[in-house]
Parts: sequence; structure tokens; C-alpha cells
Amino acid sequence: MKEIANLARIVTLRRLKNEPLLDLNGKQPGKEVQLATLLAADVNVTALGLVKQLYGKHTSANQTAFLRLRVRVQDKLLNHLFFLDHSDTRLFVARRYELECLDLLHKVTILYLEGEYVLSERLLRRCLRAAEKGEFINYAEQACHRLCTLYAGQRQQHKYTAATKKLHKLRQILAYEHESEELATQISLTMRRPVAVRQALLPKMAAHLEKAQLLHQKAKTFTTFLTLYRLRLVQAGLAGDYNEIIRSTTAATQMLRKGKLNERRFDQRFNQFMSVYAHLRGRQYTAGLKLAEEYAANLHPTSNNWFYYYEHYILLALHAGEYDKALLLLHTVHKNPSLSKQRPAAQERWGLLQAYVEFVQPPDKIPLRRRNQLAIFAALTVPEYARDKRGYNVAILVFQLLHYLRQRSLEPVLTRLERLRKYQQRHLRDAATLRSRLLLRLLLLLPEGEFDPTALAKRGQNLLAQLSQAPMVGEADAEIEIIPYEQVWTLVLDILRSGAPE
Repeated sequence: MKEIANLARIVTLRRLKNEPLLDLNGKQPGKEVQLATLLAADVNVTALGLVKQLYGKHTSANQTAFLRLRVRVQDKLLNHLFFLDHSDTRLFVARRYELECLDLLHKVTILYLEGEYVLSERLLRRCLRAAEKGEFINYAEQACHRLCTLYAGQRQQHKYTAATKKLHKLRQILAYEHESEELATQISLTMRRPVAVRQALLPKMAAHLEKAQLLHQKAKTFTTFLTLYRLRLVQAGLAGDYNEIIRSTTAATQMLRKGKLNERRFDQRFNQFMSVYAHLRGRQYTAGLKLAEEYAANLHPTSNNWFYYYEHYILLALHAGEYDKALLLLHTVHKNPSLSKQRPAAQERWGLLQAYVEFVQPPDKIPLRRRNQLAIFAALTVPEYARDKRGYNVAILVFQLLHYLRQRSLEPVLTRLERLRKYQQRHLRDAATLRSRLLLRLLLLLPEGEFDPTALAKRGQNLLAQLSQAPMVGEADAEIEIIPYEQVWTLVLDILRSGAPE
């Protein structure tokens, strides 16, 4: 009882005079709760609008009161971060276990400063057990270091010696983990760089994997395993070996089920996404679409990867020819309030993806207003060969061409064909860009065949056969095919059967 009595004394003597939290369950919400509720309901609400809703009208006095209210509410909302519910299985699995360690370390810090050493030791040992069970070596090192400090202050030589020995071992393992994480981070950053840099990475991957393997053999922790595992996936993606990614993700799932991977750390959502991604790039559309539908329920709509997952989910539907499904998925994405929070580059990708999804729908499915917006999108979306559009330039140019073919506008069609020809000459010289080159060669037949679908179908037979046999290239080289290039050619011929541009 002595420890809890000391805890009660600390809390009663040190408690804040003002309530540190919002009473979100109160029957009569005050101004603070009202402001929090209004902010949660509309992230785009303005300060002027909030003042009017809270105080009735906008005056200088009300504005001053609002500014003070906002500061208080922000402070209390930050305090609520200590009491969030992390039990949702759709969130990152390691989150709740990592925060458990941080919570214990925070409590120990206060107790130690208040001179409560018995309870501090108990919580530190609890933190150490939780950290070791979750393989959070950094938190285990912190807990062990604080135990050493506590034992030294209490002159407990035997406990200090044992804790110090353990601390040295943890710090050596932590050094291996840091080296492993630095390697993984550097490769991850390289994968976000231009195509030429990514291409240069592939020959170096064997050496990187050897280093990651050596570090894992030394540390034998989840962190070093994760680096090794992800680097293997990167190597397979760069090489275009998507079947290897499917095999690796399946094997990892089996290891998790057998208890060979730490269930508190292994993010099965990432594994599932990589499997879906590999099915898409490996042209296993039907199987991939089935998996994507099954795995979608495992992602929380507020998670950072939800939109990236649905981007690939929609691409699978398009590649499988399930255009109705793609439209339904697009509607699901637009219902997610976090869409407006995505980075500008991501929002541009969603704009292009939406344009394709709506373009392949029957005209009566798309409202007239939206069809007019698509016309503006096609006219204004001029590719700039910048880093943030790498992989999407062909998709943008092809969409513009499709739009003007459907509009039967000859001059814009010829302009886009000329842009495609120049793009091919400047940017599609490597062997890895074979599929894009073949598609552009097919499209450049249009004026030669006088936009006659029958003649073009015959003239394009050889190129189409080569396109069908051309392998999907690796992540280092690929232009993004929002719709498979074979389907693009079919779509072009279908449009021309309704009439040639004039």
C-alpha cells in the first residue's frame, strides 16, 4: 500500500488547478467542447465562421475571446493524445505496443523525479519486459539505462552489475539496428529519385542485401529482419520479378502464422499491399482483384496508406476490365474526408486516375457537368517532364489523345500525336520502355491510316502482337499503365468506329 499511497500523495499535491482535459461526454458542452466539435466536423472552417457560430456575431471582443479559447482547446486536445484508443486492428499493429513502452517511460520519469524509487523500478522492469517482447530494442535500452541509474543511486551493486551487462549487450544490438535502418532508409530515398538513379540501384542490390543479411545474423532482431525482407522485395521489384514478391509475401504470412515472426511488430497490411501490387504488375488481375477486395477491410480510412492501396485496387479493376467496379471504388475514395489532405502530387495522380475511370464509362453514367470538367482537364493537363510526374507522362498524353479522338477534333489530335512522337524520341530509348514505345508506334499509325479503324486494326497487328508479348518491366523503369496498353489500342479503334476526327 505504501507505493500507491505515495502515488496518491504525488497526484493530489501536484495536480493542476484547471482541468487538463475536455469533458467530451458532458451533457451540456461548454465553449471549449463546442469549438472542438466544430473543428472536427469541418477541417476547412474559418476563424470568422467559428466566431459567429460560438458567439453569435463577429466583434473585436469576441475575436479576442476566441483566440484565448483556441489556445486553451489546443492545449487540452494535446493532453488527450495520452488517452487515445489504439486497439483498432486496422491501425499499425506495433503502435499500441510501442506507445505502451513510451507511456511507462514517461510515468517513470515523473516518479523518479518525485523520489518514488520502488514504483519506478517496478514500472521500469515492466517496460523492459514489454520492450523485449515487442523487440523494441531502443526502449529496452532506455529502460535498462534508467535501471542502472536507479541501482547506482540506491547502491545496489549486484543489480547494477547485472543491469550494466545487459545494457552493453542491448547497445551493441542497437548499433546493428541503426546501421540496418540507415541502409533501408537510403535505399528507400533512392527509390523516390528519377528513373536513371533507380536503374543504377539494381546492380548494387546484391551487395546491399549481403550487408543486411550480415547485420541480421549479428542482431537477430525484428528490425534487422524487416530491413532484409524489404530489401528483397525492392530487388525483386526493380528486376520486374513480381512472382518472387508474391512468393515472399506468402512465405512471410506463413511465418507469422507459425509464430516465427513477432506478431507485435510485423505489419500484415504492408505484406498484403505488396501482394496486391505484385499481382497488378505481374498481370494476375483476377486473383489480385479478389485479394484486394479481401484485404481492403484491414486498412483504416485515416491511415497514410489507405489511398495508396485504393489507387492500386482501382488499377486492378481497370486492368481486369471491371469498369463498374472501378467507378464504385472511386466513389468510395471521394467519400473519404482525408482526400483533401493528400499531397499535391498525390492529388494530381487521383485526378488523372479519376479521368480514366470516368472516360471508360458509358456517357450516361457521367453527369454532363463532369463531362465538361473532363474536357477542361484534358485541355489544361499539359505534361511537364518533371520528377513528380515521372511514370505518368505517357498516361497524360494518351488521355488527352483519347479525349480529342472522342470529340472528333482533328487539330488537337494531331498536336497530341506530335507530342507523343517527340516524347518517344527524347524519353523512350531504353529497352525497358519497350511497351510504351510500341503503344506510341501504334498511335502514330492513326494519321497514316487516315483514322480508318479497319485499316488500322490490320496495320497494327504486328505491333499489337509485340506489345502483348512484351514483358512488364521493373519498378526502376516503368511508365504507369492506368489502362493496359492493349486495352488502350482497342479503345482507340472503338472510338474511331463512331467517326474519324475532322
